[in-house]
Amino acid sequence: MKNIYIKAFTLILLCFSFSCEKLVDNLNTNPNNPTDASATLLLTAAQLGNVSVQEGHLARVASMWSGYFTGSDRQYKDVGSYNVTGSDFNNVWGFVYQGVVEQTKLIIAKSEQNNNRLIQAIAKITKANALGTAAACFGDIPYSEASNITEFPNPAFEPQASVYASLQLLLDEAIADLESGLGSSPGIADIHFNGDSDKWLQTAYTLKARFYMETREYELAEQASLNGIASPDASLKVIHGNSLNVNENLMYAFIGRNRVGDVNAATALLPKLLDPSSALYKGNEKTDETARYNYHYITISSTGTEIPVMPNINSTSSKRGLFGQTTAYSLVTFEENLLTLAEAKARLGKVDESLEVLNSYRAYLNSGGGLDPTYSSGEYSFKYEPYTVSDLSNGGMLNADGLKVAEALLKEILMERYVTFNGQILGFNDLRRTRKEVVGVSLTAEAGDTLPERMIYSEAEVNSNTNAPNPVPGVFVPTPLNSF
Repeated sequence: MKNIYIKAFTLILLCFSFSCEKLVDNLNTNPNNPTDASATLLLTAAQLGNVSVQEGHLARVASMWSGYFTGSDRQYKDVGSYNVTGSDFNNVWGFVYQGVVEQTKLIIAKSEQNNNRLIQAIAKITKANALGTAAACFGDIPYSEASNITEFPNPAFEPQASVYASLQLLLDEAIADLESGLGSSPGIADIHFNGDSDKWLQTAYTLKARFYMETREYELAEQASLNGIASPDASLKVIHGNSLNVNENLMYAFIGRNRVGDVNAATALLPKLLDPSSALYKGNEKTDETARYNYHYITISSTGTEIPVMPNINSTSSKRGLFGQTTAYSLVTFEENLLTLAEAKARLGKVDESLEVLNSYRAYLNSGGGLDPTYSSGEYSFKYEPYTVSDLSNGGMLNADGLKVAEALLKEILMERYVTFNGQILGFNDLRRTRKEVVGVSLTAEAGDTLPERMIYSEAEVNSNTNAPNPVPGVFVPTPLNSF
């Protein structure tokens, strides 16, 4: 009898639910909490995820470990002294894999349905940018098994070199997608180029060149950079505005507003290299770094007490520093591409060609390139005249140490890369790649006598993924590609 009542009651409920279905249709749909989104909307999310990878915490740590910034207070004093734990990088790991890899996977799947290869290409380049940075900073990382929790709940950590090789193939796919001419533009959903396929094509080649540099495949780097970003206006940058916590420069938000005093540049190397009054000043008869020094760094006096030099966060209409509130942040640029071409040619023994490229870069600087107009308009002096082979010869202006011409040239290029990448993760990558070379930039440790070699794996990933490295390599353990 009990079962009969239950069955009858269930039947009544079913009939009632069918008859009233239209009355409650979509009643529980929250328009502010969507369960799906178009490929274009997901593209914006993925690009913002990549911005967080490139411009956020990882870049701040890299800058402190590269002689650009000094950790001066609270936990950043410890971070600047290389005291970090896996929990410091949990958010970074999340931005890479959930913010970029997972989103681009969805974008590609959705855009394959209508053969929109343009959006697929942009997604692949964004993914390559994020994972290339992760591989450079952490070493071995999940790649092919990532973002497939059903089949691979514990994704394997693949060798660093294999990840780079996979990223080159991914960028080749993106290039083929772009060259196909298929697909409609995502428009403003693409926050960088508004769907400009030519600029994305150049970006893909410059990223290929970057990754070949990091794997020390210099001939391939040269070839890729020849097709890379050919003008400053084609650079991949994050355009910022002055809306608090919305679109402002992330470095500015951290240094100048949210965590004032946590970071300065009091003991950093770069300001000493750019400051004309410093004993380590890199300028010479053909080079005046006054404007660039003032654009990159500021010294503020308050009530008669001089505050140590700090990254330039000036954000006025008359002075906008490198880390100003509305200053664009560099991701993949014309400057990087040109200096990559110069270095690759130098390493391949093409001294004359390399010098020509370096002088092209210096001509760009001499025209005010690399400076905000508020710092190139005349208040501060700058000069970048072309170098000659005699400047690089033993006893020449750039060779007081008896180096070979090719070595002196390479030293100058590496120094220029170091200056240009201020505030970027690329500077940290370059320092580790060239640390064991005679002509690499010489950096002194902030604490102890050993320099950091990698970021620490996310604590959350290590605790949840049984395939995570065990033991977890420490901050002073070189990544595989920098172990020789």
